[in-house]
Amino acid sequence: MFIYNKSIVVMDDELKIPADKKTVAVYSTKKSSLPNLPRLPRPQFMNKQLLKRTESKVLALVVICTLAGFGGGLLGAQVNNHGGVGKTTTAQKQYISNESQLISQIAKSVGQSVVSIEVQSQTSVQDIFGFTFPRQQSGDGTGFVVSDNGIIVTNRHVVPAGTTDVKVTLADGTKFSDVKVIGRTSQGNSIDVAFLKINDLKGKKLTAVTLGDSSKVQVGDKVVAIGNALGQFQNTVTAGIISGFGRDVTAADQSSGSAENLSDLFQTDAAINPGNSGGPLVNINGEVIGINTAVAGGAQNIGFAIPINDIKGLVSSVLSSGEFKQPYLGVRYVSLTDDIAYQYNLSVNRGAYIAPANNQDSILPGSPADKAGLKEKDIITKVNNVTIDEKTNLTSALGQFKVGDEVTLSIVRAGKTITVKVILEAAPSEQ
Repeated sequence: MFIYNKSIVVMDDELKIPADKKTVAVYSTKKSSLPNLPRLPRPQFMNKQLLKRTESKVLALVVICTLAGFGGGLLGAQVNNHGGVGKTTTAQKQYISNESQLISQIAKSVGQSVVSIEVQSQTSVQDIFGFTFPRQQSGDGTGFVVSDNGIIVTNRHVVPAGTTDVKVTLADGTKFSDVKVIGRTSQGNSIDVAFLKINDLKGKKLTAVTLGDSSKVQVGDKVVAIGNALGQFQNTVTAGIISGFGRDVTAADQSSGSAENLSDLFQTDAAINPGNSGGPLVNINGEVIGINTAVAGGAQNIGFAIPINDIKGLVSSVLSSGEFKQPYLGVRYVSLTDDIAYQYNLSVNRGAYIAPANNQDSILPGSPADKAGLKEKDIITKVNNVTIDEKTNLTSALGQFKVGDEVTLSIVRAGKTITVKVILEAAPSEQ
């Protein structure tokens, strides 16, 4: 997957990835109505002769089960007296009780920082005659408070370009209509994030979430997702585990038909529903470790979330300056796997390979990468002490820094490892 670190443009076609190998997901946003559930079928009555035969069989089965029950009871009593099954059952009940209490506590502590977002936006559409006219559309999503002065994190697709009105509702029902979009990542950026600001809190005291360390997340870790499910059920809580990481997906907006590529995502089986976009994915310590973003179409409980470390630099920058300034390096790269390293005949199989591209610059002229002397065919293996691998790609590693930070890149060039210092600059605005 090629990713251009100015606007993070993804071009799977250049790697000739088969269409059936791409994961297609849909954004977990927009208000949805509840389906009409089918009624249970009425029982069908049997004829009398069949009924008598059935009653005889049932009676025999009851006798057998009763005898087996007595035997099982005696055996159970024996085992219980020796400290076996009884203790195990008690331990299981205690575990379930403790887990329920933990999820309840997370819901209470983090839930107060989760907000529901209502959006009105305007887009341009063409009719069958080629005439362009404006169209108003609405959407619903979720966000979470990262500062007590009213700064909120959500997904870019929740408040897309063309947004004309944003309303925020707190967990206690307090509504705010004076809400500003501070900024959002560019449309092609693989990190789908935006920042909002409640301009007038009206004396309301907000509680910010605690951000965790997503680099420490392991497959199997218990997580909780909180969000505005279906755009109707505020602060719905679901639980599950981290079922994978480093996922690359193509996410589509069903209302507009547009699609874009997202990378380095967590995969979770915690249910993520329409309206959950922008909500927090929380670990058992009550720390936000991800931003819920999309769900796999045609699958059961396969959701995706952006690792929180990917935006920590942006959060720090927005909180300190009140402005949205995204750092960039300015390279076009391929995230290496065993297959891609073999395809390019490379000496290392993990890292960010600055691959030659037809009719396009692999290194943006005048960019920080250009000024630092990076070259085509360089392989970036580390950013400071963060290793570039299947769990953390280059975009994610750079996301932990802010504009003006100096980072040290470990680079494999012509078989030798060198280090290069780069000062990150603000990404050029989209034209």
